[in-house]
Amino acid sequence: MSIFTRIISGEIPSYKIAENEHFYAFLDISPLQPGHTLVVPKQEIDRIFDLPKETLAEMMLFAHPIAKAIEKSFQCNRCGIAVIGLEVPHAHIHLVPINSADDLNFTREKLKLSIDEMKACQEKIISNV
Repeated sequence: MSIFTRIISGEIPSYKIAENEHFYAFLDISPLQPGHTLVVPKQEIDRIFDLPKETLAEMMLFAHPIAKAIEKSFQCNRCGIAVIGLEVPHAHIHLVPINSADDLNFTREKLKLSIDEMKACQEKIISNV
């Protein structure tokens, strides 16, 4: 069972942004930028392109209002999207407020935000979804 499945089930707490029957979105606890959000299917499949085509399309539609909310919530040029898929064997996309391509550099040191900073990011995004 992946850590994402444990988060979705509530076994591990998260800063939830949105949820429906098929998907769950929550803040990355080691973000590249404040507001860095993960979107995951509830179905545990390792590789994103192993998802059924319909699920992959629905995942992007689920992510759309969250990405728009991120753009409204943080001073950024746009919401970047990345699929890396190496750190957790559960398909997911990263939504990150960015001003340059370097803001999506996953080799950079991650931020360590306080609980209050994480809650503030969560509230901003939810208020704009």
